[in-house]
Amino acid sequence: MDVTDQQRVRRGVGPDYLLAGRYRLAGKLGGGGMGAVWLATDTLLHRQVAVKQVTSTTRLTPQQAVEVRNRAMREGRIAARLSSPHAIAMHDVALVDGEPWLVMEYLSSRSLAQALGTTDSLPPFEVAQIGAQIADALTEAHEAGIVHRDIKPGNILIADRGKDLGIVKISDFGISRAKGDVEEADDSVITGTPAYFAPEVARGQDPTAASDVFSLGATLYTAIEGRPPFDIDHDSIALLHRVAKGQIIAPTRSGDLTGPLLHMLEPDPARRPTMAQARDEIILAAISKRGTIAQLRGVPLTSADGVVPAWARRSTPVSENRRPSREFGRTIAGLPAVQPGESQANPVPSTYSPPPFDLTKKKRNPIDDVLMRIEDTIGDRTSILSTVVLAALVLAVVVVLVLVITLLL
Repeated sequence: MDVTDQQRVRRGVGPDYLLAGRYRLAGKLGGGGMGAVWLATDTLLHRQVAVKQVTSTTRLTPQQAVEVRNRAMREGRIAARLSSPHAIAMHDVALVDGEPWLVMEYLSSRSLAQALGTTDSLPPFEVAQIGAQIADALTEAHEAGIVHRDIKPGNILIADRGKDLGIVKISDFGISRAKGDVEEADDSVITGTPAYFAPEVARGQDPTAASDVFSLGATLYTAIEGRPPFDIDHDSIALLHRVAKGQIIAPTRSGDLTGPLLHMLEPDPARRPTMAQARDEIILAAISKRGTIAQLRGVPLTSADGVVPAWARRSTPVSENRRPSREFGRTIAGLPAVQPGESQANPVPSTYSPPPFDLTKKKRNPIDDVLMRIEDTIGDRTSILSTVVLAALVLAVVVVLVLVITLLL
């Protein structure tokens, strides 16, 4: 049954409103075209939660109202499948007058997009940690048959206070798709954030796990370079045409993260790594030569000095209007896909197409090989420095030589 505006006002939806007899609203955390998010208290479990109020269906056609409700229910079901420490948890779906409200984990946080309002760019070491942890959460999503479809700085959250300070999580599965879902019939229109689209998505192909890999790569690129890989353009259609060509601007600040980043940003989806491979490449290249995701999972983001960086702390103010010309993208529905043969008059300046990616095989220290075999056998319960092992081997050789000489005399 549809709810009129008058009924909604009489219900008094606002601060102190008791939702579904359980969740007491406190105040709005944010809002947008897809609805509003409220901070609330779960009066049964005595904990804070975030409650997503879906856009009102009161002025929509019956078909549009059904689509909005189905999208919200789909988001709830999809998010509920995930148990990653780096994905916002879905607790409940409360139905009020037939309209779903999504009850989620509350994380006192700022988004990566907000963080980029405090600084021009972030160090590759910090971005690598964000990338590895989000890639780990998305690996679980992909294994469950879920494609996020809207990975961008605004959907990556970093806890900015309390016991969770520095924890990184992916949010907003609002336009996600799960295996078995019925896709839109019209493949000439697309939904998402153009600045982070994969080229094949801009051309109208269905988003896939490989598209998520590209979008995460574009997000990490933005955090390091201070702008998206296809630059900034308030004209979404012009931007979409640049994306379709797959011509990114060459990264200049990415350091050790350059190789994995270019691999994720391969124009050809068949040449991109899986999300799990991208995660592992980021760890090996930019965080630790012998690191594993087990060492990063559930661990706060830190700077090279070993502390949570200042930009992630609530004590560092976020200026939403610091650079009004910088637009990190909003989710847009109904964009026209770029059709074959279409062209734009404005070329992309200083563009760069990533070369075919090939992981160069570095010569490994034989001692590291021994250590890796030990870890494969007994797990990650030990950490032995190569120098210690080398000293032990030298000592052993000396002892053997002394014994041999003694026996020969």
